Parts: sequence; structure tokens; C-alpha cells
Amino acid sequence: MHTDGSDQPGFDPDGPGAGEGLFGLDGDPRAAAVQVIPVPWEATASYGRGTRHGPAAVLRASGQVDLSDPDFGEAWRHGIGLLDLGAEIDRLADQVEADALAVIDSGGTLPDRAARVDAAGDEVHGIVWEQAARILREGGIPAVLGGDHSTPYGLHQAVAAAHPGVGFLHIDAHADLRDAYLGFRWSHASIFHNTLQLDGVERLVGVGWRDLGSAERERAAHDPRIVPFFDHELARELGDGGSWTAIVDRIVAALPDKVHVSVDIDGLAPDLCPHTGTPVPGGLSWRDFCILLERLADARHVVGFDLVEVNPGPWPLADRTRDGIDAIVGARALYKLAGCALVSQGR
Repeated sequence: MHTDGSDQPGFDPDGPGAGEGLFGLDGDPRAAAVQVIPVPWEATASYGRGTRHGPAAVLRASGQVDLSDPDFGEAWRHGIGLLDLGAEIDRLADQVEADALAVIDSGGTLPDRAARVDAAGDEVHGIVWEQAARILREGGIPAVLGGDHSTPYGLHQAVAAAHPGVGFLHIDAHADLRDAYLGFRWSHASIFHNTLQLDGVERLVGVGWRDLGSAERERAAHDPRIVPFFDHELARELGDGGSWTAIVDRIVAALPDKVHVSVDIDGLAPDLCPHTGTPVPGGLSWRDFCILLERLADARHVVGFDLVEVNPGPWPLADRTRDGIDAIVGARALYKLAGCALVSQGR
């Protein structure tokens, strides 16, 4: 069987996805060049919940993505597969849901219950790390589709170990630099505090950050490994007549040769992700996002990526059987990220 699924009966790359796999392809996901690890986990989500259902919603919406991309061509031909991890992460999520909600409702004053959530988070990270390390060993491109922003930590571990000196391009409304949040060590608000502690991580370049605590701002100002492109500063420069492509060139120049891209969907403008857990006014337009990935693919080597915090909302028409704009944008963002990684590696 072809890794891209093009040998399935009646396959038409210009038609709607007919297969059950990601983007309507039915190839073996473990043989794909890009292997996406689904992580339906949102235990520490502290405002709106529902990102646990993001991977399934993106899968459903992905069959409507046109496979010929204007920026990256026909990435599907190299194989983009969604792994089947069984029900283990779902089981862990169910196991700690009550504890997580109790901790959140208490304002973080139940340390024993928070510790149980963190212990389950350790198991999730181990599952993700095992898959990501295998993909890297086999020469593939690993990706995570979350879930909340704590979900790609195991992937970050594997990438940092395989590619010492890697930089992280972090598109997000938030910096996620808190050492803990509501008592959770593995909080969605702490992913890059934790990732920056890994050996091998050289640089964190943040784009679109606009909702930070004072300690996060202080750290971003004084940690030489962190290069922030705050949303309000981008808006001011563009308002003064600056060009987005010139800004993008500075963003890319701040990154080392090998890059992991971490995208929280709320880094985009809220009209593109209205149901995400913590939407914030401002953010990147879809065009901004596409230009950034295109320039990145031209100049750097993307070794992995993650897309998180897609929270499926209702379809805005009478037919409620389909997912709304969040899933549609999430599916297209995932395809763009896969294409960016493949082109950056000359595939």
C-alpha cells in the first residue's frame, strides 16, 4: 500500500476525502513521512473546556481540505498519517477529570488532587515521547495534535534530544512560561517553562504573545534564550507602515537552523478559533500565518510541530452534524504545518 493512500479505490486528490484517515487518506500512518500523534487530553484547561475533542474534530474536518496547497504543493504524496494510540490517553483523562475540575474550582488549593493529575500527565508525556522518539529514529517528522498545550511535552523532549540546539517557534496568545498554574506542574500555561528546562533547547521565539503575567514578562525580558515578538508591538510596527514580510524575516533570523513549531490556535485571531479555551483579542490573520510558515520553510529545517487548543464548536447552520470554523481552521493549519516541515526538509 502506498504511504499516501493514493491506491485506495476511487481515490481522487481533487475530490472530497473519501477515506477514514487524516485528509481522507487511508495509507498506513506508521509509514507516513509526517506522523501525527493525537493527544485528547485537557485536564488542566482552566477556562473553556472541550479541546480534548479537538483531534477527532480536526480529523472529521480534514476530508474537506484541498490537497494541492498554494504554498507547499501536494504534501499528501509523502504521507500524512494520524496514529491510533488506542484508548489509553482517554482512560487517563477520564481517570483524573473529577480531580482536575475540583482543583480548578478550588483555585488551586487541593495539592493532593493536583498531584494525581500531574501523575497522569507524566504518563501522557511518556506515551507521546515513545511515539515521537520512534518516528525520529525512523527518519520521519513527528507532530502532536492536542488537546491542551501541555500535550506536546513528550514530543518536545524527543525533539530536543534528537536535535540539540533546536529552536522553538511558539505562536500563541500566551507565553506559557508560568512555573505552575492552579497547582498543576504540567499545566497548559507552563509548557514552555518546562520545555526550556530540557537540555538541547537553544531558543524560544514567541509570536503573537499578548496575554502574560508580570513574572512571564520579566522572564521574557531577561532570559537571553527568549525572543518575543509581542502582538502589540507587531500591531504598532504595522500601523506605522512596516511590512509583515520584513517582520517575518526578523522572526526567522532569530531561530537556529533546526526548528520545532508549536502552534496554539489562539495565537490566531479569535474569529478563526472562537471556541478555543482562552481566546484573546488580536492575533495573527490566516494570511500572516501562511506567510510566516512559507518563509520559515525557505530558510530553516523544521524537525517537528504541534497544533493544540482546537476546541470544536457547533456548525453555525441548521445542520448541526458538522463541526464549525475551529475544526475547519485546525485541519487547514495542520496541513500547512505538514507542508512547511516537508518543504523545509527538501521532500
